[in-house]
Amino acid sequence: MKVIKNIIAASLLVLACITTANAQSSTSPYSKLGYGILSDNATGIQRSMGGVGYAMQNGRQINVMNPASYSQVDSLTFLLDMGMDLTNCWSKEDGKKGYSFGGGLDYITSEFRLAKNLGAAIGVVPFSSVGYIFGGEIDNGNETRAGSGGMSELFAGVGWQPFKGFSIGANFSYLFGTTTNTTEIYSSSTTRFTRNMEVRDWNMRAGLQYGFNISRKSRVVLGATYSPKKSLHGTAWATMADVDQDTKQDTVVDMKMKGNYELPTTIGAGVSYTYDNRLNIEVDYTYQQWSKAKYTPINYFEVADTKWNDRWKVAAGMSYTPNPRGNYLNRMTYRVGAFYNNDYMNVYGNNVKDYGVGLGFSFPALSGKTLVNLGLEWKHRYTTPKDLISENYLNITLSVNFNEMWFWKNKIR
Repeated sequence: MKVIKNIIAASLLVLACITTANAQSSTSPYSKLGYGILSDNATGIQRSMGGVGYAMQNGRQINVMNPASYSQVDSLTFLLDMGMDLTNCWSKEDGKKGYSFGGGLDYITSEFRLAKNLGAAIGVVPFSSVGYIFGGEIDNGNETRAGSGGMSELFAGVGWQPFKGFSIGANFSYLFGTTTNTTEIYSSSTTRFTRNMEVRDWNMRAGLQYGFNISRKSRVVLGATYSPKKSLHGTAWATMADVDQDTKQDTVVDMKMKGNYELPTTIGAGVSYTYDNRLNIEVDYTYQQWSKAKYTPINYFEVADTKWNDRWKVAAGMSYTPNPRGNYLNRMTYRVGAFYNNDYMNVYGNNVKDYGVGLGFSFPALSGKTLVNLGLEWKHRYTTPKDLISENYLNITLSVNFNEMWFWKNKIR
C-alpha cells in the first residue's frame, strides 16, 4: 500500500506541474524550420556533461535518456529532479548583430522503486521548441516573422534488471504541444499569415544497459536506445487576415497530420567507465533518420528549398567527486563535457550544425542526499558551406535533485 501511495503522490505532483512544464525555450531563427530545435531529454546534470546518458547508471540520479537505468534506483529513496534554464544568444547575419534572451522551467521528473530490481519514473520533458522574431525590407514594404511554442512529453517508464548486470526498460509518453509561426507583411495594407501545428500523440523509447566489472573498483556500462519511426497525430492549419480591415481570419489550409508528418527512427548508443564511484567518463552517439521522415510543407509558410538531413550527434562527458565522505568541497561533484551535432535542418543547400562545451557543479545539501546542480553551457550554431546566420549561446541551468527516504520504516523502541 505504501508503494501505491507514493506512486499516486508522485503522479499528482507531476500532473500539477504540467501547465508550467513547457518545452525548453528557443531563441533561434532556425527554430522556424520543421518542428523546431530538438531536445534529447537530458537533465541539467547531463547537459553539463555534453548531453550524455545512454550508458549512465546511478541510483541517485534520474536518467530519462535510457529507461533501462530506472532498475538501479536506490531501494529506500524517492527522487525528484526539477530544472530550469536561462539562455542568452548573440547572432550575426550579413554583418548585422542581434541579441535575444529566453528561459523558463525545463523539465520535472521523478523516480522510485516498485520492487526488487524494478524501478519506475514519470515526468514532463521537452521534445522541441520554437522561438524567434526577425524581419526586414521586401519589395514595396516590410516583413516581420515570429514563432513560439513547442512540444513536450508526459512520460511514464519502467526499468527491470532480469539478471545481474543486464537491464531493459521503456518509456511510454504522451506527446503534446502547439507551434505557431506568424508572418506579417506591411505594404499598402497589413496582411498576417499564421501557421499552427497542434500535436496530440503517443511516443515510446526502449533501452537496454549491460554493466560489468573489469576490476574491484572499475566498471564499464554499455547502453543503447531505440525509438521507431511513426506518423504524427494532430492538426495543422494556416490562416490569412487583413489586419487593417480587422477582418475575420480565413482558413486557407486545414489538414490532419497523420500521413503528412512523421518522426524518424532514432538510435542511441553509449559506453561509460566508472572508477571507485568517484570518476565517471562517458561517450555517446545519436542517429536519427530524418531524410526518410515525411514532412508536408505549407506554401508561403515554409522556407524555400528546405529539406531534412539525417541527424547525428557525438557527445562526451566526465564527472568527478574527490571524496564522498570528505569535507564540503571534496563532496561536491565537478563535471565537464562537449558535443558536436549535425542537425536535421538543411536551408538552401546548407547544413545546420552546432557544437558546444559544458561545465557543472553539484552542491550537496548540508543534511540528506539532495543536490543543487549548477551548469554552464556554451554553444555555437552555424550553417555550412555558406554561413547564413551564426549564433552563440550561453545557457545557465539550475536544477534540484531531491533525494528523500520515503520508503524507510522507522523502528519503534
